[in-house]
Amino acid sequence: MSGLMLGCLAFGAMLGLIALRMPVGLAMLLVGGMGYAYKTSGAIFFNYLKSTPYHLFSNYTLSVIALFILMGAFAERGGQSRNLFYAAAALFGRVRGGMAMAVIGAATIFAAICGSSVATTATFGRAVLPELKRYRYSDALATGTIAISGVIGILIPPSIILVVYAISTEQNIVKLFSAALIPGLLAGLFYCIAIAITVRFDPKAGPVQQVKLEGAERRRVLLRVWAFLGVVMLVLGGIYGGVFTPTEGAAVGTMATFAIALLQRELNLAEIKTCLLQTAETAAMIFIILLGAEVFNAFLALTQLPMQLADAISTAGLPPYGVLVALMLVYLVLGAVMDELAMILLTLPIFFPVVTALDFGLPPDEVAIWFGILVLVVVGIGLTAPPIGMNVFVVSAIAKDVPIAATYRGVLPFIGADLVRLTLLISFPAISLWLMRLLD
Repeated sequence: MSGLMLGCLAFGAMLGLIALRMPVGLAMLLVGGMGYAYKTSGAIFFNYLKSTPYHLFSNYTLSVIALFILMGAFAERGGQSRNLFYAAAALFGRVRGGMAMAVIGAATIFAAICGSSVATTATFGRAVLPELKRYRYSDALATGTIAISGVIGILIPPSIILVVYAISTEQNIVKLFSAALIPGLLAGLFYCIAIAITVRFDPKAGPVQQVKLEGAERRRVLLRVWAFLGVVMLVLGGIYGGVFTPTEGAAVGTMATFAIALLQRELNLAEIKTCLLQTAETAAMIFIILLGAEVFNAFLALTQLPMQLADAISTAGLPPYGVLVALMLVYLVLGAVMDELAMILLTLPIFFPVVTALDFGLPPDEVAIWFGILVLVVVGIGLTAPPIGMNVFVVSAIAKDVPIAATYRGVLPFIGADLVRLTLLISFPAISLWLMRLLD
């Protein structure tokens, strides 16, 4: 059996196992391990396993994932999402649809600490969904806004998915953070525009509601918000300014967020234990997927599938942008049925060599950064697009009285905004690369 056919069969078998609800990391590990043993031998495969997990998990850079997860857990349990929402609602509440815009604004800031899309969605679902219902927002707009709020966390640094992409493709994390900031902020802007258009056609979906914070409550909320913003500026400013590495910045941010939550008396021993367990569970899930992807990618290298595909595309005579658009369409389809982390780790070994071999008039390192931003935008669309949409299911689990069809209907305007943003980022790479070049 040729390497190309074997690689395609293994890829199909792995997708079948995932469809049968086998954990993604285990599916990649099982299929990749069996394929590796088939191409070499069982003894060689087990010898490979003796050293690979150790070298993979002892990577110093991977510690940034657990630290950012813990920082987000402290921020969530410390009530920062609620404080950000009330502060933003006080500014935007007088505008029609302003409460939904406040969710987007608060999520943009919260994502700078949380770094996880699903965690941001779950946090805002619990914190602000009752408020949106109290102010008579439609079920579709309320749940759709919360589902899309987590997507901002994919790009706003520090993003866990962005860190995984950087490690997998051996790119500079700081450069990726710089390149992701403007597209991430554009997401918030485009989502607010989508809300404004939605309520213009359906005024009852987002009524005008001015939120007033009086006296001691106003001072309390503003004080807590400014403390949280200080942590955001400390972490991002330190990373962009070269004061410390992303891993060191994550450690500083984690301790600062923990200290603020303690000073504000938002954390007790039970909450701290919950944060640690939540971090351990999430980090373990990510690390298992990383191990499975490492084994599966090693098997793909033995089949030479990525190299053969890259050679076939490069000799097919297709224009570079035509190939790029085709890959984005593949990501859109996969993103609707697959977990975002698994999708990235599965496809990068095949797609990344293809893209970096094309001539876009940019240096290869900039092509790698730009492609990463585009992939994450498409991943964000997959998090909310039917028929799966992980964020939609998260919101549906919280808003049990809202039909999931209403939530899917609510995210459609935001998906349209994302497609416009994706088109702009493909057409004008400088949108992603300008800040990175400025800080380089």
